Amino acid sequence: MMRVDLLSIFPDFFTSPLGEGIIRRARQAQIIDIAIHNIRDHAGDRHQMTDDRPYGGGEGMVMKPEPLAACLKAVPRRGRSRVILLSPRGVPFSQQQARLYADYDQLILVCGRYEGVDERFSSHHVDEECSIGDYVLSGGELAALVVIDAVCRLLPGALGCADSAERDSFSRSLLKHGQYTRPPVFEGLEVPAVLLSGDHLAIARHRFLESVRLTLARRPDLLSGLELSKAERALLAQEGLLAQVEQARQEQKQALEISA
Repeated sequence: MMRVDLLSIFPDFFTSPLGEGIIRRARQAQIIDIAIHNIRDHAGDRHQMTDDRPYGGGEGMVMKPEPLAACLKAVPRRGRSRVILLSPRGVPFSQQQARLYADYDQLILVCGRYEGVDERFSSHHVDEECSIGDYVLSGGELAALVVIDAVCRLLPGALGCADSAERDSFSRSLLKHGQYTRPPVFEGLEVPAVLLSGDHLAIARHRFLESVRLTLARRPDLLSGLELSKAERALLAQEGLLAQVEQARQEQKQALEISA
């Protein structure tokens, strides 16, 4: 069973999200164990202050190192554990990162707030900083929920269908194809006939091609990590898509070389 410990100054923030859907079922099935720790409980003053003005001046407040370190030290360690600070300056979170996290016995997620945390805490107590995107949130609580949800889906037994996680978007550097359900006609729009054919090979080919087309249109940068079988390359060539995929890869490679 994976253990997740959340360190936050707003522990009630997690009550509802962690009690719903897949995460709730995974907790009930003892696939994942989640504990929430209030950083304020480890503040040394009667006002439970966890932030102060930054040395050197500047806007906002900074989270103090002492309550953070004391809260972290109070968390029991289990097996292979990793301390992760949710921060806008962290490494971008991805499906690949979620897979790496899912291999740990314990994740300790520290939710930053304000202008950030004291650098002495992050440099001496944190294994890595993680960001869920190039934007700024009020705190790391929402980001922590994103990480937990993405990781929980990858734990054995968490999903009703064992193959669901492997077929999600980003599972192999492709966005997921469009999905359809009943009715067969909606507002004059019909479900693609191939999906009603019962021909599983034709359906697989259709979905693969749709994933490639969607990725080319919306996230061509993902294609740089796409590995293709000979059969897939032949199918893309037949549909006139192979050249577009190779061009997208080349453009991404050039962009990386320029940024470097």
